[in-house]
Amino acid sequence: MSISRFYQIIKTLLQYGLDELIPQARRPWWLAPLRTALFWLRNRHPEQSPGMRLRLALQSLGPVWVKFGQMLSTRRDLFPPELADELAKLQDQVAPFDGHAAQRLIEQALGLNDINELFADFAIKPLASASVAQVHTARLRLPDGTEPEVVIKVIRPDIRQQILADLELMADLAIAAARFLPDGKRLRPREVVAEYRKTILDELDLQREAANAIQLRRNFEGSESLYIPFVYSDHSRVNVMVMERIYGIPVSETERLIANGTDMELLAKRGVEVFFTQVFRDSFFHADMHPGNIFVAADKPLNPQYIGIDCGIVGTLNREDKRYLAENFVAFFNRDYRKVAELHVDSGWVPADTSIEEFESAIRTVCEPIFQKPLADISFGQVLMNLFNTARRFNMQVQPQLVLLQKTLLYIEGLGRQLYPQLDLWKTAKPFLENWVKQQMGPWAVLRQIKENLPFWAEKLPEMPTLLHSYLQQHPRSQQQLLSQLQQLQLKQLEQGKSLKLVILAAAFVVSATILLALGHSGLALAAFVVGCIGAIKAILS
Repeated sequence: MSISRFYQIIKTLLQYGLDELIPQARRPWWLAPLRTALFWLRNRHPEQSPGMRLRLALQSLGPVWVKFGQMLSTRRDLFPPELADELAKLQDQVAPFDGHAAQRLIEQALGLNDINELFADFAIKPLASASVAQVHTARLRLPDGTEPEVVIKVIRPDIRQQILADLELMADLAIAAARFLPDGKRLRPREVVAEYRKTILDELDLQREAANAIQLRRNFEGSESLYIPFVYSDHSRVNVMVMERIYGIPVSETERLIANGTDMELLAKRGVEVFFTQVFRDSFFHADMHPGNIFVAADKPLNPQYIGIDCGIVGTLNREDKRYLAENFVAFFNRDYRKVAELHVDSGWVPADTSIEEFESAIRTVCEPIFQKPLADISFGQVLMNLFNTARRFNMQVQPQLVLLQKTLLYIEGLGRQLYPQLDLWKTAKPFLENWVKQQMGPWAVLRQIKENLPFWAEKLPEMPTLLHSYLQQHPRSQQQLLSQLQQLQLKQLEQGKSLKLVILAAAFVVSATILLALGHSGLALAAFVVGCIGAIKAILS
């Protein structure tokens, strides 16, 4: 299955002429003869622009590839405008499937004979279409007689099989990479693919997405920075979700935002604030924050508020990873590179025998040139290459549980670069993180933990005398049982020692018999052989 999918991918890429996008200077020597050998896979779309060919190829390959294109579309600093503009269409302008088929899927999921039983003004034409699902507008008929505007999200039919085929291929390639690539062990491709598999399959469950949206909405209840639409969970199923319809300006339409009088600097700063709040305060973050999933409320431009949709992919961090990350960020912002190096060693992200001094120097070389600079003046591509080289040099292992966070950080950095290129990312985030670290690690954090644990301690306190008495009673018994087990083990070892001695003695007699026989003493040889066999039998029986 993975071999046929691999061929299909190569076929699609070549039939859209994507090999022509590789700069001549970067083409390996073997590419030309390989391309000649695959002569039947010609470019069938020479009249289309390179950007359109790239978009159509990714779109035809399915959701996994569309998501890759969505991520690339946020990096306008790495791609020419023509390519970035075409890739941006993958955010919400993927070719839709038939609207009547979508209506039938909604009716089946919600147990309706006719969609008008629950919805009024259902629009057959989808409002937007993405890689995994598309949305249709309607008005929901509620028991109280009101009819709020909603959007109905429905999963594409048969999409799961296509995703599973790509995941199977990715797993096979990960196994090969782990085995044959020099960096295979460090990059941990199998673990990364396993984490990605869980993430994308979770996205196919809209009931899970509904629960994620409800949680994010609760976390930001009353916030001026982020609004999450209301989800009608009673009308949501695995492949269908109903939620409040929102009106806003897509965050990618910078000119509309400026024309509306939006405070772009405050908007960019609030994007950073929302990200770090989700990660460090809530440990529950929206991990698919490409521009197609983010809008800006149009009615308060001087106090701009983000509107987030599509909560199918969320990330979480455990307490240890969160603490290490926060301390790393604060050390970075304070330019304390030695602290950064020590944290990486303490966390196990680099080997324990790493030279702190050398690692500190390497981190300084990467980070020092980008401090106190606005995003517009930072070469993200150069920074990324330096980070990769440093990671390889010091055998820094990939942390699969942080891949979603790293992807989200790329989105946020790209978004800030687009909205307000003069933004100083470090200066904006530093006060927030310093305050968070103080809350988590200062004396008030200790008092707060005591307060949080008081109900549990109060519940267990009356049981303490009984538990202590039970322990004191059981402790001598446990010691006696352990002593008995040790005595039995010692006896068994003694018996095995005796058996071993018999085996050695029996083997000695057999060897002696062989030597005597070779010297012509057949009688003595027979006697030695018999004694050896008796010893061996006795050892086996014992």
